[in-house]
Amino acid sequence: MRIYTIDAFTDGPHSGNPAAVCILKKEIPDIVKQKVASQINFSDTAFVLKEEGIFKLRWFTPKTEVDLCGHATLASAHILFALGIVPENKDAVFSTRSGILTARRKKDLIEMDFPLEDPWEVEMPKELLKAISSFPPLYVGRNRFDYIALYKSEKIVRSIVPELKYLRELDSRGLIITSISNSGSYDFVSRFFAPSAGIDEDPVTGSAHCCLCPFWSHRLGKEELIGYQVSKRGGLVYTRLLDNRVYLSGKAIVKGCSEVNFP
Repeated sequence: MRIYTIDAFTDGPHSGNPAAVCILKKEIPDIVKQKVASQINFSDTAFVLKEEGIFKLRWFTPKTEVDLCGHATLASAHILFALGIVPENKDAVFSTRSGILTARRKKDLIEMDFPLEDPWEVEMPKELLKAISSFPPLYVGRNRFDYIALYKSEKIVRSIVPELKYLRELDSRGLIITSISNSGSYDFVSRFFAPSAGIDEDPVTGSAHCCLCPFWSHRLGKEELIGYQVSKRGGLVYTRLLDNRVYLSGKAIVKGCSEVNFP
């Protein structure tokens, strides 16, 4: 099994979200996948296996398997294109727990076709209230994965330090916090926390933008938006809303490769 280290949603140093992409020659047990992901200790490790012309793709955090991951999908597509396993003029097609996902070259970006995860407004649960009690949001919503909290300024989003012990008690994968951007370079900013999945704060979260894209599209009246995730590493995600799907685009760079043998 070859394991590639790739920074996703960036084309520069010390930024983006690191992902491990494991290209399998044959299927391995899920318990082995989880052990590998735990040892690598990135927010997500992708396992890719070619099956009947498409690629079976699964994602594991250091603690658990997840239903959807954007940055590790971007990383997987990037290495398949870079190695010539998928020609650059063809789509990379993935079979996942969230259905069929595709990725394609679009100039200097890779664009991914992802499910729409529009949030609905909810009453703030007590665990979330405890986690962000010093930073009351303007709005709280959720979708099938996460809660989302809206704030009035980028300054607040950048400064929030949530109580992770209370976030671990939420009945969700994690928490997205967001505001409109102060910069003319992008439309909105965000951060993402998922301590119950082994990710205290994720550097750049593609799947969260499946929620952020429709959320901000409704508010700003735009179908194409640019989001910047203001974590310590930071990363840029281009989003497009079309026909109840979210198209996420970004860049990626390969950092290294190693090989592991399994019986």
